[in-house]
Amino acid sequence: MTETGAKSAHIPWPPLISLAGVVISIVLGLFYPLPWIGGVLADLLFAIGGLMILATLALWFTAIRLMIRAGTTLNPTGTPEHFLTNGPFAVSRNPIYLGNVVLLLGLGLMTGNPWFLLLAFIVGFLTAKLAIAGEEHILAAKFGKRYRDYSRRVRRWI
Repeated sequence: MTETGAKSAHIPWPPLISLAGVVISIVLGLFYPLPWIGGVLADLLFAIGGLMILATLALWFTAIRLMIRAGTTLNPTGTPEHFLTNGPFAVSRNPIYLGNVVLLLGLGLMTGNPWFLLLAFIVGFLTAKLAIAGEEHILAAKFGKRYRDYSRRVRRWI
């Protein structure tokens, strides 16, 4: 969170945004279902969605394990003691948030609910605006040139 946005600094936006994306997708799918692909292609998309969900779990597990080992906070509103540049953090500056978006995409493909696909992009956008921008500001202020060099090498998402 940004230091200037003190009133929102204690709200853990990323998990709340992702949870809201799941709930809204389910509700919209129930009350306003959209057409979906059928036949063999639907089976293929189901399998791809399942793989995406497994990839999300692996990404979360790896990133969280690295954060715990480094002794840095898992709390999205906490102040980090370290920033990580190895493992999934070598590919994405935000692997857990990336996992949240991939989870929604995977759920959409598995359930045949296109609302998940749309909400995945909205979740990504809101996470970037409400959480990542502020977190990056804090990391740049705390870790200076090391963080700025890292952010030039590694993309925010992928």
